[in-house]
Order: sequence, then C-alpha cells, then structure tokens
Amino acid sequence: MYKTKRHAVLIATGAIFLVILAFLVSAVSPAVKNARENVIFFAFITASVVFSIIYVVVTHAKNGILDIIRNKALFTKETGILSEFIDKIRFCYSLDDFYEAISSILEVKGDCSVLFIDREKDYVLYNSPDRISCSESVMDALRLNYPVTWGEGYFFMGNEFGIVTKQSQARGFILSNNKKHLYVFCRYTKLFDSEIYKLLYDEFVRFQARALTISNLSEISSLSREWKQLADTQKSFLPLNMPKIDKLSVAAYYRPLVNVSGDYYSVLPISPTKTLLMLGDVSGKGLAAALVMGLVMNTVKILGDKENLPAMIKAVDKAIKGMKLQDKYTVLFIGIVDTEKMTIRYVNASMSDPLIITNSPSGYRIKPLTSNCSLVGIIDIDDVQVDEQRLFRDDVILMASDGVSEVMNDEGVELGDTELYQKTIKKSAAKSPKEFIDDVVNLIMEYNGGKKLRDDVTMMVAKVER
Repeated sequence: MYKTKRHAVLIATGAIFLVILAFLVSAVSPAVKNARENVIFFAFITASVVFSIIYVVVTHAKNGILDIIRNKALFTKETGILSEFIDKIRFCYSLDDFYEAISSILEVKGDCSVLFIDREKDYVLYNSPDRISCSESVMDALRLNYPVTWGEGYFFMGNEFGIVTKQSQARGFILSNNKKHLYVFCRYTKLFDSEIYKLLYDEFVRFQARALTISNLSEISSLSREWKQLADTQKSFLPLNMPKIDKLSVAAYYRPLVNVSGDYYSVLPISPTKTLLMLGDVSGKGLAAALVMGLVMNTVKILGDKENLPAMIKAVDKAIKGMKLQDKYTVLFIGIVDTEKMTIRYVNASMSDPLIITNSPSGYRIKPLTSNCSLVGIIDIDDVQVDEQRLFRDDVILMASDGVSEVMNDEGVELGDTELYQKTIKKSAAKSPKEFIDDVVNLIMEYNGGKKLRDDVTMMVAKVER
C-alpha cells in the first residue's frame, strides 16, 4: 500500500541521514581534539559541504522513489481506475459532465454500479442501469442506513450496504457531501489503495462547489437577461418623449433603484386645452410591483372617459384587487390641467408630495395638493372626491414619488423636511421644467452624500406657459 511504503521510505531516508551525520561527526572529532582553530574550521566546512551534497542527492532520490511508489500504487491496477476518475472530474463543470465521467470510467472500466442521490430532496440524480442501483430494496436500505443527517466524508459499505470499518470487508463505498450521497458498488473495493479515497473525496467536494457556483452564475446571467427585458418592457409603458401641449410644458425624471420599479407616470392630452397628468408609486419592490405598475398604466390608457377621475380611480382599484397579490396597492396623483379655464382638477390618493409653486408679489409660494383619497387597491373605496385649484401663468406643478422627499443626509434628516428643499424648488420655479428637475436631482445627489439611494426616484414637472 502507498501509505505503508511511503512511511518505509521516509524512515529509511531518516536512517541514512543519521548514519551520514554520525560518520561526519566521527570524522570531525579528531580535529576538535587537536584544538587547532584552522583545522577545526576546515573540518566543519568540509563536513557541511559534504552533508549538503548528500542531503540534496538523498532527498532527490527519496522524492523520485516516492513518485514511483505513488504512481505504481495509485495509477496502476484497480486503483488506477479511481485515479482516472479523479482526473476526469477535475475538469467536470456540470452534472452532465459528472454523469459522463461515471459512465465512461466507473461503469465501463471499473465495472461499478453507481447511485447519486440528493438526500435532502430524496431524489435520485443518477443511477447505473444495473440490478443493484435500480433495486427498490437497495434504495430503501440506503435511505435507512444513510439518512439526510449522515455526516460528511467517505465510508465503506458491506454486503448488506451497511457501514463497515475495515476496507477488507467493503463491497463499495459512499462519498457524502452537502447532503449529496454518491454510492459506488464495487466487488473489489478492498483492492483499491486506501490513500485514493481521501483524494477522491476531496475532488468530489471541489466538483460540487464548482458545479454549484457555475449553476448559480448561469442562473444569475439568465435572470439578468430576463430582468433587463422586463425593465425595457416597463420603460415602454412610460412616455418616451413628452407630447407638445399648447400653453403647458412638461418634463419627467425616472430613476429606478434596481432594474425594475413600482414608480410610474403618464402625460395624456385629452383635448387641445386639457391634459391628464398622472404619477404614482406601487408598494414594495421587484417583479410584483412592476406588474402592478404596468396594470395601472394600461388601465388608465384604455379607459374611454379620461375626464371622469372617480371612475378612473375605481377602475385602477378593481384591477389591482383582481390580481390578488398580497399587500399590493398604489398611491397616485391624477390631475387634469385645463389651460383654457386655468384650473387643475385632481384626485390625490395619498401621495405626499404634489404641489403647486406659484409666483406672487412677495415671491414664490408653495400650495400643496393635499390628499383627498385613500390608498388604491387594498381597502374599500366608496365615493372619490375631486378637488380643484386655480392656476396662473408660470405656475409649476410638481409631482414626485417619496424617493425624492425621503432622501436622508448623514444625520438622518429627510430632504423634504428641510428649508433647503423649499428654497431650491422656489428658486428653480422660474426655470423650464427640465432645468427645474435638473436642480432637484443635483440637490438629491448632494444631500445624499454620494451614497447609494434607498428608493426609486421619479418626478414630473408641468409649467403653465404664458
């Protein structure tokens, strides 16, 4: 056996070094007794050189002998089959690769029968087309003898597939790692060099880790492509370019926290003088929020009477409830700007930030468009109240998701609660909607201190032109 022969070589090498050392000491001793300094120095130098040369030669010879012993023990006869299997799985990157290695080496060359079972799921990943590996009674015995709680490592199986401690009694072996059990039934298990099992187990563990990593990366890659497609689809619901509207200029900003968002906005001209503005935010994140967002946008788009705001809110409410998604709802603002009557009729379903910035003799003032409707999609909605505000030339209507006002600085103070925010939007009210948005976005990034944002950021700004 390799291990025994290796120990013998190491012991023999050590004995050789001791003999050489004793010889050199005896050769140097007369010079030490003569106490002649130059002779002692010369003797020690000579002895050191001789010992170093012999050490290199013997060590090289030892390593060569060990390599010969190892190759003969691990790569010839029966053990050579497992060594070939180890070399094969070293370049396996998937379960299919692993199954091919089992088939071509263990089954064909080793005359082994193999079972590979996910014990946690109690699922057979691979079994050889053999009476042993396909037997229900064998399956039951293995399930009983090696449950999901079985420890990790390599173990020997006896004739009845139970654990045995002596390799000489083994008719097979099991590799157990990460609740995956590889059973190899082989009548000459006892002929394998004992050293090979540790090497095989270590390579089995490395393969499992490698295959899992590659599988996860592939899944991530696939999901990334799918999420990108979803994000592109979601963006298609949003206005690509703002429509040209007489006496009303509109701009928007949309920045999802991740690839998809629950935020949404829309600009829909109803008549030459009437324009519907909508901005909302779906609860939660991820796919469910994105689906609700698309549903809301589509519901509003297909409604025939877009001036009937209560009917629009109820239609959105019914559509969301019809999806039967737990805890999914939306807050939203819908307003109809009439540039002929100079009014905005609106429903604010629990949005916290819509407001009008209007010019006055004392400077710009902020008029909030307060909430007049509950959350949409989760609780019963009876009557929907519609409110109206007077508009003036140069008035700015600001709609924003809570990702704007709830941006925090290092002290944990939200932007919407600061005088800085108020001053910024008043100062920017004289500018175009696009420039207004740019000023607010720059303020958000500066106030956040360069940190990663915690929420989607969506804004829409409409300005009544002269």
